[in-house]
Amino acid sequence: MAAPTVRSGNGTPGTPRVLRAMNDRAALDLLVAHGPLTRTRISALTGLSKPTASQLLGRLTETGLVRTRSKERGRPGPDALLYEIDPTVGRVAALSADLRGVSAVVADIAGTVVGRARVAAEPTAGEPRDRTARLVGEAVDRALREAGSEQHRPHTTVVGTPGAIDPHSGELRYAPHLPGRHSRTLHTELSEALGGPVAIENDVNLAALAERHTGAARGHDDFVLLWVDEGIGAAVFVDGVLLRGATGGAGELGYMPLPGAPLARGGPGAYAGADAGGGFQSLVSVPAVRRLAGGAPPAEALADPRVRAETGRRLADGIAVLAAVLDPPLVVLSGAVPRAGGEELRALVERELTGLALPRPLLRLSEPADDPVLAGALLSALARARDDVFDTG
Repeated sequence: MAAPTVRSGNGTPGTPRVLRAMNDRAALDLLVAHGPLTRTRISALTGLSKPTASQLLGRLTETGLVRTRSKERGRPGPDALLYEIDPTVGRVAALSADLRGVSAVVADIAGTVVGRARVAAEPTAGEPRDRTARLVGEAVDRALREAGSEQHRPHTTVVGTPGAIDPHSGELRYAPHLPGRHSRTLHTELSEALGGPVAIENDVNLAALAERHTGAARGHDDFVLLWVDEGIGAAVFVDGVLLRGATGGAGELGYMPLPGAPLARGGPGAYAGADAGGGFQSLVSVPAVRRLAGGAPPAEALADPRVRAETGRRLADGIAVLAAVLDPPLVVLSGAVPRAGGEELRALVERELTGLALPRPLLRLSEPADDPVLAGALLSALARARDDVFDTG
């Protein structure tokens, strides 16, 4: 199959260098997706001729991005030589910061996790402004030590946290639990602590990224992930693109006014409490469900038919607003409350939606994951690092 003609923005044909870079990236992505492949298989998957595939693989081997492995058994000859991504060309770090501490993983560029760590951090009075950066740095250092690569700093780091970076001011908003959250130098502090570039991303957005990659939203370009946990949030994908909003706060549903809940007044600073001062969060968050059950934990609380029915009704009220405004084809229920309520709660919400709104999206439960925020942060970090490391142009 002939390679397609590439044209630049002014309409001129793509240069051989651009075409080579495109073919290189296509081959590298195949090796990431499939693991070790023979030259013949890469030729078949890319549509390139075997001589062109050989030249490509030779080029990538010389640059150090690809290495060879032993031949397949029973397959003599040069075609049986296996090619794979050299995992040593880069490391990435992914972190999930929450009210109780920071979790971190370190992975090689192929996506294999080589180190993990958890740093607990109970809230204390008078926390220094740089505490977040120090916690993140300690978590990454521990994960690197487990990986045996303390001397190799991560090429890219993604930190998932409640809140959102304002694209205009650079300030982390909607995250009063993080010391230094209002500092416009937080990015710089994190980069200095880790010795490399850092991206800060909303935790629910990252959970939705993981859901779209391997979970209940696989194959969907348009969906909403509703996160119902200690806090409430949503991630909205439209045509495969994450909707962020003018200040990065799209999906901060904890503030959403609903019947039966006091209004959440006072802005982001009032969002520090478990009930957010009112709004949707005061109706369906973990503290709200516990309150309905006299303090019982979510799994025990939602085993009570009365608590489950009331929680389902409240969730349906909020989803009806989402459906009326966004009309998504799919809503994925994620977080501690849907996990504890399971299929019985999902079915209750589905029934309660009848008559509340004309659009009735498909409702699915999030597929199990140890930490979807951390999984999404790792996906994001790998994508960012590969865009840089795999660029042979």
